[in-house]
Parts: sequence; structure tokens; C-alpha cells
Amino acid sequence: MTVLVTGAAGGQQGKTGRRVTELLRARDIPVRAMVRTDDDRAEYLRGLGAEVVVGDFLDHGSLRRAVDGISTVYFAYPVQEGLLEATVNMAVAARDAGVTRLVDMVMLVSTPDAPTPRMRENYLSEQVFEWAGVGAAHVRAAVFFENVRSLANAALASGVFMAPFGGEDTVLPLVAGEDVARVAAGVLTAAEVPEGSSFHVIGEVLTVKEIVAALAHGLGRDVVYRDVPGAAWAEAARTRLNPHAVAHLSKLWANFREPGPRQVEFAVTDTIQALGGRAPKRFDEFVVEEKAGFAA
Repeated sequence: MTVLVTGAAGGQQGKTGRRVTELLRARDIPVRAMVRTDDDRAEYLRGLGAEVVVGDFLDHGSLRRAVDGISTVYFAYPVQEGLLEATVNMAVAARDAGVTRLVDMVMLVSTPDAPTPRMRENYLSEQVFEWAGVGAAHVRAAVFFENVRSLANAALASGVFMAPFGGEDTVLPLVAGEDVARVAAGVLTAAEVPEGSSFHVIGEVLTVKEIVAALAHGLGRDVVYRDVPGAAWAEAARTRLNPHAVAHLSKLWANFREPGPRQVEFAVTDTIQALGGRAPKRFDEFVVEEKAGFAA
């Protein structure tokens, strides 16, 4: 089989599309890698042996060309406007091409009354894929370690971890982007996956205090936590994130900071071990391995 991997160039956070491509090619599975721009990242994918196609989620014709002759798709849309249009474009193209398995990467919570606008859009997106009859399955990821790194880098150079999490006892479900990719690759290549299946991916559940301790230990220097009001964080984030991402993350951080009455209790899942083939990566391991990516 040939797997169409979207987002294969890798985005700003978990880079799951790129990592899925690497994992599949390491197993000699043919990959058609969809990218927005034919640049150095596309050349890297060709070096892995992937076929590279240029496509746009919001251009139906380009998706039809990308999915032509494909039976399996990995769909990962960035946290920006356009998810529902991209979903309809892909669902129609995949249905017409005879796709029998489509794995989409979504948020951990996806319901009509989920706490963020992106999570509610994810719910609708999932319904469309299931209506299309393309063998949809959903990988539900916790907050990426890479998201925490982005938050930390805002002020970490001065030894401060600033985040809108409230007190140090606030709990966050976390996961390494590479572990999400391992699960996705496992679902893409599994012998059987019932349509509508969901795979919750949580690698670690930590308090803010534990996150700060891991940062301090892994970076070898003192780090203190400072809570930031949600409105102040959103104002600062608008200088580096798109409005859709700011709206989503503002609500997400508020939900962790002040859990509602229906808040579920987070726990590490066995999905990474079962489908990814190894135990989840810990956040303290991530900090040590990615030390160069944290503010000096």
C-alpha cells in the first residue's frame, strides 16, 4: 500500500506528519508526502524515499490529485482557520478515490460542547469523515511537549517559566509529538481498524510544579514559575500565533486552570506502548534531549 501523509514537511509543534513519514519509510512502506511548498524539507522527504506532491487542503483539485491511487491517508490539519473546509475537500476526494482507511490527528477532547472552538470543530470534522465511509479512525492527542517548550521559551532565558496555568498544582495531560506519530503509524498499518475507532494518547500527567522541576533539572539551572493572567497571555501570543490558535489555546489553558464540573480525570493510556511499540517518553527526557531547543 501507499500511504498519503499530509503535513509531511512538519509544522511548528509536534511535526507528526514528518515523523509518520520517517516511521513508515523506515519500514519500507511507500509514502506519498503532501507538502505546501517544494523546498528543502521536501528534498529531505525525497531523501527518505517518499514521493512528494504539492497540495493545499483548501484546493479540492490538488487533493484529488494527491489522493489518486491511494487507499490510506494520514490527515493532520494545523491549528488555524479552515479545518471544516479542508475536511470536506479531503472527505470527498478520499471517498471518490476509494480510500479505505483515513487516520486523523485531533484534540484529546472532541465533543459538541468541548471547551475550545477547535475541539468543537474537530467533532464536526470527525462526523464528516465517518459519513464519507473512508474508514475513519481518530488519534486523540494530549498537549504536546513541544507546546510546553514554546510556552517556556517566552521568558525562560531569565529563568522564569511564565504560563497562564494558575497555581502550581494545576494538572496537564501531556505527550511527545514523536509518540503521537508512532501511534498514528501503528493505526495506519494495523491489520484491522474498525471504522470510527478512537485512540487516546496521553504519555504523562504532570502538575505545573513537576513541569518546572523537569525544566530546572534538564536544563541545569534554576527555573521559577510565574502565573500569567489569561488575557495578558493571549495579548502577547497574538504577536506569534494566528487568531484561531490563540482562541483555542486561551480556552484550553483556562479549562486546565479552572476545570468545569464535567472535567475528566486524566490518566496515562497504554496506546503508545500497544501501537507505538514502546513506553511513552517522559517530559524530563524530552527536556534533556531537546535542550538546544530551549531558550539559552
